[in-house]
Amino acid sequence: MKSDTLPVLDWGTEHTKSYLHNQGLDFISLRLLCDENKVDGRCLIALNEVDFTLNPINRLTLRDRKLLYLACKALQRENHESLLNLGIVDTPESSICTNHPQSIKLESEYGDMEHLSPALSEDGRGRLPPEKLKALLSFGYVVAVTWITAFVMVIVHDRVPDMKKYPPLPDIFLDNVPHIPWAFDMCEVTGTLMFTIWVVVLLFHKHRFILMRRFFSLTGTIFLLRCVTMLITSLSVPGAHLQCKPRNNILQGTTPFENLTVKLSHAYIIWRGAGMSIQGVRTCGDYMFSGHTVALTTLNFFITEYTPRYIYHLHTLSWMMNMFGIFFILAAHEHYSIDVFVAFYITSRLFLYYHTLANNQALMQRDSTRTRVWFPLFSYFESGVEGIVTNEYDTPSNVAKQVICFVKEGMLEVFRVLSSIFQRHEPSRIRLMHSKNASLVTSKKGR
Repeated sequence: MKSDTLPVLDWGTEHTKSYLHNQGLDFISLRLLCDENKVDGRCLIALNEVDFTLNPINRLTLRDRKLLYLACKALQRENHESLLNLGIVDTPESSICTNHPQSIKLESEYGDMEHLSPALSEDGRGRLPPEKLKALLSFGYVVAVTWITAFVMVIVHDRVPDMKKYPPLPDIFLDNVPHIPWAFDMCEVTGTLMFTIWVVVLLFHKHRFILMRRFFSLTGTIFLLRCVTMLITSLSVPGAHLQCKPRNNILQGTTPFENLTVKLSHAYIIWRGAGMSIQGVRTCGDYMFSGHTVALTTLNFFITEYTPRYIYHLHTLSWMMNMFGIFFILAAHEHYSIDVFVAFYITSRLFLYYHTLANNQALMQRDSTRTRVWFPLFSYFESGVEGIVTNEYDTPSNVAKQVICFVKEGMLEVFRVLSSIFQRHEPSRIRLMHSKNASLVTSKKGR
């Protein structure tokens, strides 16, 4: 019989047997599949990876199992509408179909480790839940890291090498570019402008909470790494114009508690001013690697990643501000060239690593153990994201409505907490009133 004259869903066992015979399966396999197990067209097109590990298919020879696998792949690719009608798949991707709701991976004889896509949303794209609690936790993480960074900056300031004994190191850029006094302030003004642009992007982006936790987790991790590099080695002051002296002489004769209190007060000044000279913060010794370069590069990459490609003018402006900001740092002789280079490299690589893993779920699933070990924050924060974050934006009216709803929900939650506390203490208050009334009655009777 000719099986190609009928739709695959209408094939009987004889049509299926004829088709598999044309694919090269031997007589024993055809009898096992079609005669004994009654495999028809519907059954053939619905075979999945798990079926190939079970009886009767696992009883076939390796050659016939390979041929059957290839035949099923070809049928599913050519008859994808039939799979949609049967409700087996929901997306236009062609694969050995599965009915499992979660991502699974099978290492079998049919090929490499295959990743089966997770369940998708109604519009065919991966679900992107906001997970506001994770955004809040990432914010707490970056606040804690900034506090640690500020304290470490106080420690390295007290360890800065003596400028008379350790002059500035040779540097190709610093030795050939004259010192520009106002350049460092311009760098911080540039960074402030970039941060303002990023806040606007966050405000109108539909997936703002995902962007927030990615920004906070990456920034916190990079600055935590910076704490380690600052502590390991203290570089000499890069410019003679910088008046850097340790504060140890001020702390001599004080108790350990008083010493710690003074260091914490200095750390608070640095933290409050975000380490910026335009906020009145001046630090020394925190050279390897440049925190200002980290901030500029992180903002640049997030702005260009989460804004549409057609806004190329904004992307060009962002890159120009990033490069000019780095130039201003070097022109001010506030950092060595190696500080800036290492900061740009580390920040850009971590950004790319994070987003490569986030945008390739198959890679993340295959190396899930390794990912949890080397990127624990990524494994936690991105566990609910099932696709690439699309650049979709809300209108100003929608943003205003969401802000109002958020404030109302917060107020209702506070009211519920206060009500529960009041209700918890109400019985004890009533008992106290009853006991007071009882004592008054007893005293009146005694009179």
